[in-house]
Amino acid sequence: MPGTRKLGRPTAHRMAMLRGMVTLLLENGSIETTVTRAKEVKALADKMITLGKKNTLASRRDAYAFITKEEVVKKLFDEIAPAYAERNGGYTAVYKTGPRRGDAAEMAIVKLV
Repeated sequence: MPGTRKLGRPTAHRMAMLRGMVTLLLENGSIETTVTRAKEVKALADKMITLGKKNTLASRRDAYAFITKEEVVKKLFDEIAPAYAERNGGYTAVYKTGPRRGDAAEMAIVKLV
């Protein structure tokens, strides 16, 4: 179930981190992070793309409330969401890349499909 991992952070810090990561994912198309963070980012990014597909004033306001950059919201509604108009979910993919050098944390890349 998405949103149940605490990631070793207080709620406000965790949500700020995830908002930033979703914004970067939508801006760049892919990000590299740990596997547990990647799974959380995947769920939240899919929800943002679903909001973009609705393309109503309420969904646009919800996206502005979550995504930290206005130009990324514009890109979401104008470019990203129309590209997934005929797709029902599964807008992102998580690819495991192996352990990180230094602390051996399992790393992954999150990409838009």
